[in-house]
Amino acid sequence: MTAIDPTAHLSAEQIEELGRELDAIRDEVIAARGEKDAAYIRKVISAQRKLELASRGILLFSFFPPAWIIGTAGLSVAKIMDNMEIGHNILHGQWDWMRDPKIHSTTWEWDHVSPSEQWKHSHNELHHTYTNVIGKDNDLGYGIMRVDEDQRWHPFHLGQPLWNFLNACFFEYGIAAYDLELGKNLHKRRRNNPEFRARARAVGRKIRKQVLKDYVIHPLLSGPSFLTTLAATFTANLVRNVWTHSVIMCGHFPEGVQVFERRSIKGETRGQWYLRQMMGSANISGSKAMHFMTGNLSHQIEHHLFPDLPSNRYAEVAVKVRALFEKYELDYVTGPLPKQVFSAWHKVFRLSLPNKKPKVKTPDREQELAAA
Repeated sequence: MTAIDPTAHLSAEQIEELGRELDAIRDEVIAARGEKDAAYIRKVISAQRKLELASRGILLFSFFPPAWIIGTAGLSVAKIMDNMEIGHNILHGQWDWMRDPKIHSTTWEWDHVSPSEQWKHSHNELHHTYTNVIGKDNDLGYGIMRVDEDQRWHPFHLGQPLWNFLNACFFEYGIAAYDLELGKNLHKRRRNNPEFRARARAVGRKIRKQVLKDYVIHPLLSGPSFLTTLAATFTANLVRNVWTHSVIMCGHFPEGVQVFERRSIKGETRGQWYLRQMMGSANISGSKAMHFMTGNLSHQIEHHLFPDLPSNRYAEVAVKVRALFEKYELDYVTGPLPKQVFSAWHKVFRLSLPNKKPKVKTPDREQELAAA
């Protein structure tokens, strides 16, 4: 919702032609995926499980400082791998074409307090459908932050840097809360809704399972290393949460990424949907290792264009997608991780303050933004 529309130079015909070119890229990858891709994800899953088992084994002796450091680092990486390159992408259905019941979006459960079924609804069905649409995409600010200058400012927003920091530290719990849409469901009438209560019980069961595994069983198995193993597991979860939050923030919140009003998507065509994904996402540049540790969500633009393509294909797809940005004279928002993190946090702080000069809005627009 910037003052100048960065896509205003495109005609309706050009937008639909862009959509057809993106469809062609997707079709090409789908036709080419095969055993090499299947071997990749099986190798990643195997490596993650071995790393987690080895790290937990080392932490049995975590009262020795070197064992604590090595075990904690290994467990942190294993948890990141489970959430990012494995869990997130399997739950997107990226590997359903393999028809392997063990690696399928309908059967996979991840190392996360949010049940996979609830996450798939809030993420796959809502976030990816309504990317960066204020009032429709709950990922945009997670319901606790002001994300655009045109949104009405309230004193509550002064605290959004703190809210965002706390959300980063306990990100998996924040995701579980927003999957439940607690903000609107805690009202008395909705709180007693049978569907909401069933979903809340499912989250409660998942939290108990995760807490039992990480903070009871594994520390107890460590015997004299109980407290140090407990601290190591907490640290690994903290590292995973902060890393995941940072990657997600860099994908949709840096300066230059567009947000949209709800009325802008009425009657949206496929070409216009593609264009919104392109303008509402940002990438992170870096090494192959960095891309892997982000679950290839460093290619956030490509992921939002093609969320069900195998993640190991995003790097090759990015070359073709960037060429289309240049062809249609669009801004491909990307940068190294420190730059994108700084940009996202700068925006969080900037929007925590009231606008210096209030903008003139039509009554309809004012009503829509207030509702968001």
